[in-house]
Amino acid sequence: MAEQRLQKVLGAAGIASRRASEELILEGRVEVNGEVAELGRKVDPQRDVVTVDGERVNIDPERVYVMLNKPQGVLTTVDDPEGRPTVMDLINLPQRLFPVGRLDQDTEGLLLLTNDGELTNALTHPSYGVERTYVALVPGPVRGRTLAELRAGVQLEDGLARPVRAKVLETQRSKALLEVVMTEGRKREVRRMLGHLGLHVERLARVAYGGVELGDLRQGKWRFLRQPEIAQLHAVVGGGRAPRGGTGRDGGRR
Repeated sequence: MAEQRLQKVLGAAGIASRRASEELILEGRVEVNGEVAELGRKVDPQRDVVTVDGERVNIDPERVYVMLNKPQGVLTTVDDPEGRPTVMDLINLPQRLFPVGRLDQDTEGLLLLTNDGELTNALTHPSYGVERTYVALVPGPVRGRTLAELRAGVQLEDGLARPVRAKVLETQRSKALLEVVMTEGRKREVRRMLGHLGLHVERLARVAYGGVELGDLRQGKWRFLRQPEIAQLHAVVGGGRAPRGGTGRDGGRR
């Protein structure tokens, strides 16, 4: 892609009008590859990193970032040889997207999809400890002792599983809603962890990933991420570059 004037690129990205973008540049609020930009600067949308007020801006029109509210019964995969429904059946876009991590067939909620491989690798790499927030419906009430055991960590067959945070959100009659925040992607880790404590998970949903929240997006629907959300994902991994010598470990399903 040919280089373009910075103010034009910012305008196309929806940051501000071209004239307002020029003002941002003149005020020193725009940086390109870590350096304060000057008016008239040209950038390559596929190569250069542009930030406004310290937040990264997606200036590459070919890069797509999507949030999906995955329903139960849908596979987190690009295709399935058995013909079962997949998350890609719910998204009608020309770009070839890939899920960021996985949710198991029975788990619902927030799933990120993108064609930004570098950011995907960073978001799923265990060294970054990117937080994933889940809400689980379990038999209640959940006693304080059980909650303390959960917070201390549960020894599973593949090692210790310990949430970053865990709390009871709500208790109604014989049911309880638990919020569990994890930073790993081991296979069905949340279900196994709670099951080990005698808490059979009746329903499990992911409601946030890397600080980006599901909000009121309806189940089975998707939307493009907003610029602040894309910036948040880049910020949580320090720019999106995974360390050398390793790959993401979020292939496990919750």
